[in-house]
Amino acid sequence: MKLTPYRIAIIILTLATAFIHFSLLFPDTLFILNGLGYLAFLVAYFVPVELARQNHRWVKTGFVVYTVITILAWVAIGTNPPTTLGLITKIIEVLLVICLLSDRE
Repeated sequence: MKLTPYRIAIIILTLATAFIHFSLLFPDTLFILNGLGYLAFLVAYFVPVELARQNHRWVKTGFVVYTVITILAWVAIGTNPPTTLGLITKIIEVLLVICLLSDRE
């Protein structure tokens, strides 16, 4: 798999989001699981395993849906007013969705 600018951005944005979720309210299980979910999708998206390659469209769709659900959950249960870190994380996640949708195989 060739590393394009979109794919490099996907890696960086996913790692940033995962790191932020790991660091939030550590050791909050929900945030740790969310960060692990991001890392699992990142690995599935790029791993050169035949099963993942054959189902790349489904992995990509799941990655986008997972990110959107994370954003919607933050909107539903986030703090009011939102924190600066929360807003930055959501911007990162929106950019991640845009990069995922723009990445062509």
